[in-house]
Amino acid sequence: MDLATYSHSFSLKNKISRLVWNVCYIILFRPFASRFFIIWRVFVLKCFGAKIEWSSNIYASAKIWAPWNLQIAYNSTLGPHVDCYNQGKITIGANTIISQKTYMCASTHDYNQKDFPLLLKPITIGNGVWVAANAFIGPGVIIENHAVVAACAVVVKNVEKNTIVGGNPARNLKVRNYE
Repeated sequence: MDLATYSHSFSLKNKISRLVWNVCYIILFRPFASRFFIIWRVFVLKCFGAKIEWSSNIYASAKIWAPWNLQIAYNSTLGPHVDCYNQGKITIGANTIISQKTYMCASTHDYNQKDFPLLLKPITIGNGVWVAANAFIGPGVIIENHAVVAACAVVVKNVEKNTIVGGNPARNLKVRNYE
């Protein structure tokens, strides 16, 4: 590996957008932690290109790397201290909860190439999913509808519909029943 040859794919426009977003995040997003400001936080994210429904609840302590790479359907929540490292796109379905301190990472590096290039790998989380506290969702993962990711799970492979997974690395624990 020769990191002297490393180059990322981010343009000057992207760097400026990130700078402006970080300043606005500190001034216009983070300080408004009260539940009275749920709509305000959605508005700020929409101003930066997030495709997010008004009924979504994004906690003020959630860290979002690039709002323009975020899509959230109706009635979904990004809980306290969620880290949404979305260099690549992250899509979250309806009625989904991403619990506190979850880390979602939508990029990685190609370790097989000498210059270690950045790879953007989108994360897709379906409808009716619950990602419990402190989970890690890796690059390129698809979590299908109504799945549950247990607390502290490390998800590096796709999760099938109605499946409960847990552990490090996450493995199938059982099927989710609606009885």
